[in-house]
Amino acid sequence: MEEDKERLYRIGELARKANVTVRTVRYYEDLGLLKTKARTGGGQRVYTDLDLVYLLRIIQLKGYGLSLDEISRIIKLGFEDASGEKRRFELMAQYQNLISRELETISNHEELVRQLRWNIAQLQNSKDSFRECPGPACDDCEIKDSCIFCKVMK
Repeated sequence: MEEDKERLYRIGELARKANVTVRTVRYYEDLGLLKTKARTGGGQRVYTDLDLVYLLRIIQLKGYGLSLDEISRIIKLGFEDASGEKRRFELMAQYQNLISRELETISNHEELVRQLRWNIAQLQNSKDSFRECPGPACDDCEIKDSCIFCKVMK
């Protein structure tokens, strides 16, 4: 039974598989995020499946909002610790930070939706209160804790 040969990709093939431009691949190489060692007999760089995995991970982390400096730090941890534990813990910390930020964003959006729904209900049901806002209507306002009118006018 013949062993499976490792697939090799030229830069254009790698870029297509990762859905990025050749320029992006070169840029990541220049930053040290991709370290390609393999070359053809003619001296052209070739990329392995492992290079593709690294490129896809970079794209994923960038899509999650990490900066290239943060991604670089994570990648460099792999060279400092052969066990991969430092990188694993750093990734977990970054993911926890991302989750916290996203949950805060969700909370802010939920508050905005609540306020918008309240405003719609006021416009639909209460012509007098709308004319009195801000003013006497603020005492009965369901969103007075977050209403900019109530905060400023009190």
